[in-house]
Amino acid sequence: MTKLKLGLLADDKPVKVTVELPAQLHRDLTAYAEVLARETGQSAVEPVRLIVPMLERFITTDRGFAKARRQNVE
Repeated sequence: MTKLKLGLLADDKPVKVTVELPAQLHRDLTAYAEVLARETGQSAVEPVRLIVPMLERFITTDRGFAKARRQNVE
């Protein structure tokens, strides 16, 4: 089994945002969605639905950001 950084996706009410992605990134998101579907047993999701959880995961695991955020709060 592959160890992905993302797990099951929450079914939250979305907020509409428009972004342009490079074609290669879209292909990578599509491939990631396919692997994620196999690994979690869920049906495949639209690649765009991966962007938010990936950004959340990135922010959550960014130690430099966490440190800077703590320093700004203190």
